[in-house]
Amino acid sequence: MKVTLAIPLFLATAALAAPVTEPALDPIDIEAIADLETRQFSSGTTSNEFTSGGCRDVIFFFARGSTEAGNMGTVIGPPLAGNLKSTLGASSVAVQGIDYPAAISTNLLPGGADRNGIATMKSLLEQAASQCPNSKLVAGGYSQGAALTHRAIENLSDAVKAKIVGVVTFGDTQNLQDRGQIPNFPKDKVKIFCAAGDLVCSGSLTITAAHLSYTRNAGEAADFLVGKIRG
Repeated sequence: MKVTLAIPLFLATAALAAPVTEPALDPIDIEAIADLETRQFSSGTTSNEFTSGGCRDVIFFFARGSTEAGNMGTVIGPPLAGNLKSTLGASSVAVQGIDYPAAISTNLLPGGADRNGIATMKSLLEQAASQCPNSKLVAGGYSQGAALTHRAIENLSDAVKAKIVGVVTFGDTQNLQDRGQIPNFPKDKVKIFCAAGDLVCSGSLTITAAHLSYTRNAGEAADFLVGKIRG
């Protein structure tokens, strides 16, 4: 991010009349700049840092919920990504949203998610595992995106699963059906966030206010993933 310092211009007559002493500049607050960058990133709804920029130390794949904007959504995807970048360094983390329609109707399909979206996420994870052997992969999803994450990961090869160090889901529509885990994937690598009163975690597609509350979990979810990355 560019930091621009504005320097006042003095009238020429004043400059000729007396020497000009430049005012002392305040020291640059690096932490404030980093915080601003994190908040700026958190406002974005689309990120394609893997498909457009390739490998980084960590690659985070995220599937948004039904009807959310962009490919990251707004409720939890961007703030979670921002927390990861703030903790691990912006240049060390590639954030990749999953492009899929996120229509409401595809929640009713077997497995609870858009079939093309499942295939897209699975393919991206396989691509990252193959092309970025030194990268650590993490993933997440919200609402229908959580279901998509379940279905994409459960049928990966063991070699690709081994590259995925952590997964977080929120308002998980497959929480009940899959018994609080992603089938065929280590349970200790997964953390599922289900807010009190969020009925979708109990097998219903009824949306309550609790289903929209997961922004508050961005820090805790990032801490879980960072622990897996560094573990």
